[in-house]
Amino acid sequence: MGILRSLEIDYSYDIVEEFLSHYSLMCDLMEPLIIGLTRPDRYSGYIGELFRIFHNIKSAAGFMKLDPILKLTTLAEEICGEARDLQGPANDDFVDWLLLLSDQFNRYKNDIESDAEFFSPLDANIVKIPQKLDV
Repeated sequence: MGILRSLEIDYSYDIVEEFLSHYSLMCDLMEPLIIGLTRPDRYSGYIGELFRIFHNIKSAAGFMKLDPILKLTTLAEEICGEARDLQGPANDDFVDWLLLLSDQFNRYKNDIESDAEFFSPLDANIVKIPQKLDV
């Protein structure tokens, strides 16, 4: 039994569909926001929006007991919370790291949608959090 099938057994169809719909939308929104962090005039708004996206995914993943997504969003939310205190713009290392996160979230989305038996392994480079986040 795969991830999607397990969710459908544990939760109503409506809840699973709503989660997948919102999760997919949030995954689609990440990359343009991440790339926009390099613009000084957009940094503050975009890092705030990314923080909210990660917070919302974390809440939903916690409710759905999707531990790999929960752990990744907890890390992302924590780092973006620190980045909200900076003036920006984001440096290349931070943008590249966030793009790795975005790719991982999309792999998890594909794992759910394809009813994979297990979530994809975490990209090992994600644990290499940049020391400096802004320029």
